[in-house]
Amino acid sequence: MAVEKLSAEDLRNPDSVPPMRQAIPLGLQHVLAMFVSNFTPAIIIGLAAGFSFGSPDLVYLIQMCMLFAGIATLFQTIGFGPVGARLPIMQGTSFAFIPVMIPVVKTAGLGALFGGIIIGGLFHAFLGTFVARIRNLLPPLVTGLVVVSIGLALLPTGIKYAAGGVPLMGKPEFGGFDHWFLALVVILVSLGLKFFARGMLSTAAILLGLIAGYLVAIPMGMVNFGNIAKASWFALPNPLNFGIEFNAAAIIGIMLISIVSAIETVGDISGVTKGGAGREATDKELSGGTFADGLGTALAGFFGALPNTSFSQNVGLIALTGIMSRVVVTLGAVFLIICGLVPKIGALISSMPIAVLGGGVVVMFGMVVAAGINMLSDVVWTRRNMVILAVALSVGLGLQAVPEALQHLPSTMKVLLSSGLLPVAFISIVLNAILPEMDDKSAL
Repeated sequence: MAVEKLSAEDLRNPDSVPPMRQAIPLGLQHVLAMFVSNFTPAIIIGLAAGFSFGSPDLVYLIQMCMLFAGIATLFQTIGFGPVGARLPIMQGTSFAFIPVMIPVVKTAGLGALFGGIIIGGLFHAFLGTFVARIRNLLPPLVTGLVVVSIGLALLPTGIKYAAGGVPLMGKPEFGGFDHWFLALVVILVSLGLKFFARGMLSTAAILLGLIAGYLVAIPMGMVNFGNIAKASWFALPNPLNFGIEFNAAAIIGIMLISIVSAIETVGDISGVTKGGAGREATDKELSGGTFADGLGTALAGFFGALPNTSFSQNVGLIALTGIMSRVVVTLGAVFLIICGLVPKIGALISSMPIAVLGGGVVVMFGMVVAAGINMLSDVVWTRRNMVILAVALSVGLGLQAVPEALQHLPSTMKVLLSSGLLPVAFISIVLNAILPEMDDKSAL
């Protein structure tokens, strides 16, 4: 979208204020770019907890993820005290925590999960005091491996949803034509818009693909509107809605992933300042952004929402539009907050057939893998680095595929090691720190 009456200096200034006729649609564009990715983790964790589609608990979880994504974004864009980068950073529910959250929910329950999110969020905020100094611990080799493992760990979930959902596994209707048809509609529409459309149509390709799948599912009789009618038009968040429990596996797991998430936020802040303003991020911006990440996560956990992080796809929008105004992203945050206060929106989302969601997450989880591979493209592939990749992925994903191999370990260790993500992160960080550099770039 072209922006008029703004000088080149204004475009690069986070404090600039575009005309509202331009700022509002630009803010909406930021929301459309992250909207599906923001509520999808809520559905995945809700289903893992045993919630049914359209249930009040699932509606509430979706509602809170929208509300606190907006609030956490305000922490970033407006800020207070040391909190906030005061840059156009869009916050949203993080995919990175899902491989840890699913086993926690299944073994310890939602109370343990949200206790872990609160403590993990406070730890994440604490990282803001020194996050710039630990960046060297996570070079592209480590961060790329972690992102690839997140995507690979989630791919089976996407396929299960596309085939009809986890509750149907083992039943004749699982993998039926109607489920795959809806998933393919979403995939094809998303890809078509992404590559053959422009502007907001391309930016919101997956969201529009989900809408297309949803509309196709209605005449197929696969959408139940009953829960939408029952949902209220306005509701405030309820503190500790799912209870709270302090479980070691949940706390340790979320704290460890918080380190990776904090480094991701540092990268996103650096990407915003470099792509939008042509400069490096300051230590104050990096520290404030990490504080906002952690505080937003802790507050979200207190009200029954999932961990927050900066959204990389919105960093790309800053570079694409060339507009650094934090007012634009603040308007997007306000829109998310309004959505989070209207349960009917959460009910509408939760009435979506699981196969429709499956089509969307197959694309999204695949893109997570692709993003990790892109990060690994910056790595010089010496024998040392190939060994780190091989051992980390083999052990991490192998243990996730065969959790029975850990049956003699304490329950806390079993949950952490079977997540797939944590072993990959731990092994890659340790090996990267202790193995000597090698000049030989040839394969093993």
